[in-house]
Amino acid sequence: QAQPVESGGGSVQAGESLRLSCVVSGFTFTETCMAWFRQAPGKEREGVAAISTRYGATYRSDSVEGRFTVSQDKDKSTVYLQMNSLKPEDSAMYYCAARIVYSYTCDWSQYTKWGQGTQVTVSS
Repeated sequence: QAQPVESGGGSVQAGESLRLSCVVSGFTFTETCMAWFRQAPGKEREGVAAISTRYGATYRSDSVEGRFTVSQDKDKSTVYLQMNSLKPEDSAMYYCAARIVYSYTCDWSQYTKWGQGTQVTVSS
């Protein structure tokens, strides 16, 4: 079954950077909204960043504005999340998700394909 596959998580110190990758197969990459979500223990899942793969429009939550950037490589059917100036509160399991839709606007709802997640831990 088609499913995004994340990689790139790890343990870093506050202020450092990480880049997460999400490879997609089994469905047309350029007909999707691709989003990154995160969930820390005891907290609700939070939408972090999203991209319209057809139009290239990107979106970020207020909590990561100015620090995280979402991008894509259509040739590789891959979405990236560049995370800079990481903080301990960014520690969470990060998930990549896809919603098959032609849309310029990508919000945080109706994602049907989810990866297994990659852990990000930021220590102070």
